[in-house]
Amino acid sequence: MGHFQGPLQAYLKRLCGQPELAEDLAQETFVRVLANLHRFDDRFRFSTWLFTIARRLWLNHAGRRRPVSDSEHVERRGGLGEGPVAAVQQRERTTLLRKALDLALAALTGPQRDAVLLYHQQGLGIGEIARQSGLPEGTIKSHLFRARRRMITIIRDDLRTRSLAQEMTP
Repeated sequence: MGHFQGPLQAYLKRLCGQPELAEDLAQETFVRVLANLHRFDDRFRFSTWLFTIARRLWLNHAGRRRPVSDSEHVERRGGLGEGPVAAVQQRERTTLLRKALDLALAALTGPQRDAVLLYHQQGLGIGEIARQSGLPEGTIKSHLFRARRRMITIIRDDLRTRSLAQEMTP
Protein backbone atom coordinates (compact mmCIF):
# COMPACT_ATOMS: atom_id res chain seq x y z
CA MET A 1 0.00 0.00 0.00
CA GLY A 2 3.06 2.20 0.27
CA HIS A 3 2.75 2.72 -3.48
CA PHE A 4 -0.43 4.73 -2.90
CA GLN A 5 0.74 6.83 0.05
CA GLY A 6 2.27 9.71 -1.96
CA PRO A 7 -0.59 10.08 -4.46
CA LEU A 8 -3.16 9.76 -1.68
CA GLN A 9 -1.52 12.47 0.44
CA ALA A 10 -1.24 14.75 -2.60
CA TYR A 11 -4.94 14.22 -3.36
CA LEU A 12 -5.95 14.97 0.22
CA LYS A 13 -3.69 18.01 0.35
CA ARG A 14 -5.46 19.37 -2.72
CA LEU A 15 -8.81 18.74 -1.04
CA CYS A 16 -8.05 20.30 2.32
CA GLY A 17 -5.08 22.58 1.64
CA GLN A 18 -3.37 21.52 4.89
CA PRO A 19 -0.36 19.16 4.68
CA GLU A 20 -0.65 17.99 8.30
CA LEU A 21 -4.35 17.25 7.98
CA ALA A 22 -3.75 15.50 4.65
CA GLU A 23 -1.17 13.24 6.31
CA ASP A 24 -3.54 12.45 9.20
CA LEU A 25 -6.40 11.68 6.81
CA ALA A 26 -4.12 9.47 4.67
CA GLN A 27 -3.08 7.51 7.75
CA GLU A 28 -6.68 7.11 8.85
CA THR A 29 -7.57 5.97 5.33
CA PHE A 30 -4.98 3.18 5.49
CA VAL A 31 -6.27 2.18 8.93
CA ARG A 32 -9.81 1.94 7.53
CA VAL A 33 -8.63 0.02 4.46
CA LEU A 34 -6.82 -2.54 6.57
CA ALA A 35 -9.78 -2.92 8.90
CA ASN A 36 -12.17 -3.39 5.97
CA LEU A 37 -10.02 -5.28 3.48
CA HIS A 38 -12.51 -8.17 3.59
CA ARG A 39 -15.19 -5.84 2.20
CA PHE A 40 -13.22 -4.88 -0.92
CA ASP A 41 -15.03 -5.81 -4.15
CA ASP A 42 -12.66 -7.29 -6.76
CA ARG A 43 -14.77 -5.90 -9.58
CA PHE A 44 -13.40 -2.43 -8.91
CA ARG A 45 -9.92 -0.97 -8.80
CA PHE A 46 -8.27 -0.85 -5.40
CA SER A 47 -7.15 2.74 -5.97
CA THR A 48 -10.76 3.81 -6.59
CA TRP A 49 -11.85 2.22 -3.32
CA LEU A 50 -8.90 3.76 -1.44
CA PHE A 51 -9.51 7.28 -2.77
CA THR A 52 -13.25 6.97 -2.11
CA ILE A 53 -12.57 6.12 1.54
CA ALA A 54 -10.16 9.07 1.76
CA ARG A 55 -12.70 11.46 0.22
CA ARG A 56 -15.42 10.32 2.61
CA LEU A 57 -13.08 10.80 5.58
CA TRP A 58 -12.36 14.32 4.35
CA LEU A 59 -16.06 15.08 3.89
CA ASN A 60 -16.81 13.76 7.38
CA HIS A 61 -14.02 15.91 8.77
CA ALA A 62 -15.15 18.98 6.83
CA GLY A 63 -18.76 18.43 7.94
CA ARG A 64 -17.72 18.40 11.60
CA ARG A 65 -15.80 21.62 11.28
CA ARG A 66 -17.49 24.80 12.35
CA PRO A 67 -16.12 28.26 12.93
CA VAL A 68 -14.49 28.49 16.36
CA SER A 69 -13.13 31.41 18.30
CA ASP A 70 -9.40 31.67 18.95
CA SER A 71 -9.85 30.71 22.61
CA GLU A 72 -11.77 27.54 21.67
CA HIS A 73 -9.03 26.65 19.19
CA VAL A 74 -6.30 27.05 21.82
CA GLU A 75 -8.27 24.98 24.35
CA ARG A 76 -8.84 22.21 21.83
CA ARG A 77 -5.19 22.14 20.74
CA GLY A 78 -4.13 21.62 24.33
CA GLY A 79 -6.63 18.80 24.94
CA LEU A 80 -6.45 15.10 24.19
CA GLY A 81 -6.56 14.05 20.57
CA GLU A 82 -4.74 17.14 19.28
CA GLY A 83 -1.22 18.41 19.23
CA PRO A 84 2.18 16.69 19.32
CA VAL A 85 1.20 13.83 21.64
CA ALA A 86 -1.67 12.79 19.38
CA ALA A 87 0.57 13.08 16.31
CA VAL A 88 3.17 10.79 17.90
CA GLN A 89 0.46 8.31 18.90
CA GLN A 90 -0.92 8.34 15.35
CA ARG A 91 2.53 7.75 13.85
CA GLU A 92 3.12 4.87 16.27
CA ARG A 93 -0.22 3.37 15.30
CA THR A 94 0.59 3.68 11.61
CA THR A 95 4.02 2.10 12.13
CA LEU A 96 2.38 -0.74 14.03
CA LEU A 97 -0.11 -1.31 11.21
CA ARG A 98 2.63 -1.27 8.57
CA LYS A 99 4.61 -3.87 10.53
CA ALA A 100 1.48 -6.01 10.83
CA LEU A 101 0.87 -5.67 7.08
CA ASP A 102 4.47 -6.66 6.29
CA LEU A 103 4.11 -9.68 8.60
CA ALA A 104 0.85 -10.66 6.90
CA LEU A 105 2.35 -10.36 3.41
CA ALA A 106 5.34 -12.46 4.44
CA ALA A 107 3.00 -15.21 5.72
CA LEU A 108 1.24 -15.66 2.38
CA THR A 109 2.11 -18.38 -0.09
CA GLY A 110 4.10 -17.24 -3.12
CA PRO A 111 1.14 -17.21 -5.52
CA GLN A 112 -1.08 -15.41 -3.00
CA ARG A 113 1.56 -12.76 -2.29
CA ASP A 114 2.18 -12.27 -6.02
CA ALA A 115 -1.55 -11.85 -6.69
CA VAL A 116 -1.96 -9.35 -3.83
CA LEU A 117 1.04 -7.26 -4.86
CA LEU A 118 0.16 -7.25 -8.55
CA TYR A 119 -3.47 -6.41 -7.87
CA HIS A 120 -3.22 -3.95 -4.98
CA GLN A 121 0.21 -2.43 -5.42
CA GLN A 122 0.63 -2.49 -9.20
CA GLY A 123 -3.04 -1.98 -9.98
CA LEU A 124 -3.28 -4.83 -12.48
CA GLY A 125 -6.66 -6.38 -13.19
CA ILE A 126 -7.56 -10.03 -12.67
CA GLY A 127 -7.32 -10.75 -16.39
CA GLU A 128 -3.87 -9.19 -16.73
CA ILE A 129 -2.55 -11.10 -13.70
CA ALA A 130 -3.98 -14.33 -15.16
CA ARG A 131 -2.27 -13.67 -18.50
CA GLN A 132 1.07 -12.85 -16.85
CA SER A 133 1.01 -15.84 -14.52
CA GLY A 134 -0.55 -18.32 -16.94
CA LEU A 135 -3.23 -19.19 -14.36
CA PRO A 136 -7.00 -19.10 -14.87
CA GLU A 137 -8.83 -15.97 -13.67
CA GLY A 138 -10.77 -18.04 -11.13
CA THR A 139 -7.50 -19.17 -9.57
CA ILE A 140 -6.30 -15.58 -9.28
CA LYS A 141 -9.59 -14.57 -7.63
CA SER A 142 -9.24 -17.50 -5.25
CA HIS A 143 -5.66 -16.50 -4.38
CA LEU A 144 -6.79 -12.94 -3.67
CA PHE A 145 -9.74 -14.03 -1.56
CA ARG A 146 -7.68 -16.46 0.53
CA ALA A 147 -4.81 -14.00 0.85
CA ARG A 148 -7.07 -11.23 2.12
CA ARG A 149 -8.74 -13.54 4.60
CA ARG A 150 -5.38 -14.79 5.87
CA MET A 151 -3.94 -11.26 6.06
CA ILE A 152 -6.89 -10.01 8.10
CA THR A 153 -6.47 -12.85 10.59
CA ILE A 154 -2.71 -12.29 10.89
CA ILE A 155 -3.03 -8.52 11.24
CA ARG A 156 -5.74 -8.79 13.90
CA ASP A 157 -3.75 -11.40 15.85
CA ASP A 158 -0.54 -9.39 15.59
CA LEU A 159 -2.17 -6.14 16.70
CA ARG A 160 -3.94 -7.93 19.56
CA THR A 161 -0.65 -9.54 20.66
CA ARG A 162 1.26 -6.24 20.50
CA SER A 163 -1.51 -4.47 22.38
CA LEU A 164 -1.43 -7.08 25.14
CA ALA A 165 2.35 -6.90 25.31
CA GLN A 166 2.23 -3.12 25.73
CA GLU A 167 -0.36 -3.43 28.50
CA MET A 168 1.89 -5.87 30.35
CA THR A 169 4.99 -3.70 30.10
CA PRO A 170 5.45 -1.59 33.27
